[in-house]
Amino acid sequence: MNLAEFHFIRPYWLLAVLPYLAILVLMLRNKLSQGNWSAVCDAALLPYLLQEKAVNQSRWPVTAGAIAALLAIIALAGPTWERLPSPVFRNDSALVIALDLSRSMDAVDIKPSRLIMARYKIADILKQRKDGQTALLVYAGDAFTVTPLTDDTETIDSQLSALNTDIMPSQGSNTASAFEKAVELFKQAGLQKGRILLVTDGVDMDKALPAVKTLDKYQLSILGVGTDDGAPIALPEGGFLKDERGNIVVPKLNSSDLEKLAQAGNGVYQTITVNDADIQTVLASMDRSIQQQGKQNDNLLLDQWADKGPWLLLLALPLAALTFRKGLLCFALLLILPLPKNSYALGWQDLWQTLDQQAQQAYKKQDYAKAAEQFGNPDWKAAAQYKAGEYDKALESLKSSKSASGAYNQGNALAKAGQLEEAIKAYEKALAINPNDADAKYNKDVVEKELEKQKKQDQQKKDDKQQSKGDSEKNKEGEQSEKSDEQKQSEQKPEQKPEQKQSDQQQSEEKQQDKAEEKKPEDQKSQQAEQSKDDAKKQDKQQAPVKAEPTDEQQQANEQWLKRIPDDPAGLLKRKFKYQYGQRGRQESGDTGGW
Repeated sequence: MNLAEFHFIRPYWLLAVLPYLAILVLMLRNKLSQGNWSAVCDAALLPYLLQEKAVNQSRWPVTAGAIAALLAIIALAGPTWERLPSPVFRNDSALVIALDLSRSMDAVDIKPSRLIMARYKIADILKQRKDGQTALLVYAGDAFTVTPLTDDTETIDSQLSALNTDIMPSQGSNTASAFEKAVELFKQAGLQKGRILLVTDGVDMDKALPAVKTLDKYQLSILGVGTDDGAPIALPEGGFLKDERGNIVVPKLNSSDLEKLAQAGNGVYQTITVNDADIQTVLASMDRSIQQQGKQNDNLLLDQWADKGPWLLLLALPLAALTFRKGLLCFALLLILPLPKNSYALGWQDLWQTLDQQAQQAYKKQDYAKAAEQFGNPDWKAAAQYKAGEYDKALESLKSSKSASGAYNQGNALAKAGQLEEAIKAYEKALAINPNDADAKYNKDVVEKELEKQKKQDQQKKDDKQQSKGDSEKNKEGEQSEKSDEQKQSEQKPEQKPEQKQSDQQQSEEKQQDKAEEKKPEDQKSQQAEQSKDDAKKQDKQQAPVKAEPTDEQQQANEQWLKRIPDDPAGLLKRKFKYQYGQRGRQESGDTGGW
């Protein structure tokens, strides 16, 4: 025990001694006043009336309680004199995965293809990354960021399926640009050290070796994809990729060059395998580097002190037990208990997770209604309400948002609610804030086309309605003219023979029967016109732009319309990379002849 280092970790708890001593003095004074028989009895008679032994015994619980309370207060103050060794090192390693998306990755010398196999391996690496930060970039003629450094590996894994060689704006195998982009990601995160994993099927050593020397403190490991025999590159339109001379290109894996490049980057090289041996070798090398870094930081200690207060509580417990029968212990607890707070209904999950965390779990389980109730963040709440089909509530949650993403989400909610014109205005607002929002442009075009289509359908229904109405009026005029002709003929021939009259009557009945048969299609036309009129009314109701609570039919129609919007993350990445490539103003170039 080093008394020179003795101190209290929480010294302000010692202030509790003052109110406790004051209460203890009041209790003793009250007890003495209750036992002061000298004020009412002669002093000569007191020795015969009082039992001195019982009085002395009754003071023990008070004394024991006072000592126990004092020990408890000192324990809460946290007495200490011993320093605990606590290393500063924490595993916050950073890994940037650089995936080659040049055309040669479409070769099928390994099944199903080089690129698909590389994506499988990256997914396996992400599953085994328990801690640390990870980023993903792709490169061909130039390098682009898919996801920056993050500890959320699930986000990176969700992007892998959208990666293909067609999303790159320029072809080639510009390894130097991949190194440059990786270093940029490290510096953006404020990291001076990190590891780079290059997943590729070949490099140009004349340009890659000078570039790897600029990595400095960043370790480079390489995972080679392909075989030494190689395979031709199939084109989407058929045939195989050819060089300038018309020869079929057969890219081969040069393992020796990749191994030299990895050694220059202080890392390891491993050719891709059908099992996990390749990624285990690469990850083991990274783990050794992390452990070495941890040993170097073991001599850096924090000022963490061993709290000796719990040992004093062990001494206070038996003393507190003596006071329990007298009720003094319950009174002493009142001194250290905090003031009462408002009570709320508390569930089991509330003890371990916040409402936003519970809402996030409900969102992942697709219980969007519950998530919308629990989310406190308005953007998250709006996202859950959108998924739950509560578009009006989602719009209400997004009212306060003034960002481009907020306006974009408002447009999506309005489109789902069938308010197409308002949705277009929301997309225009998002584009006014961020003119380069490709998603807003795409959705705006789709909604505008759908709105134009609906207008044409409404006009066509109106024209059909007018045409059917005109046809029914013409039919009525023809019937009236036929009736007037018959009346004239009967007036001109008032006297007829019985035979002729009977034949005329028979002809009249046949004519009326013919007329009845002729009126049947007319009645059908009028019924069809009425039916089309009712259908038009129903359709207009379904297409009404403002509706507080959309009907099930309208909801189903909106969902069917939204299903027409293609979910194309690869297309979004392609437009994003193309825009970034144009902003950089670089000319298309590559290190390996365009593949």
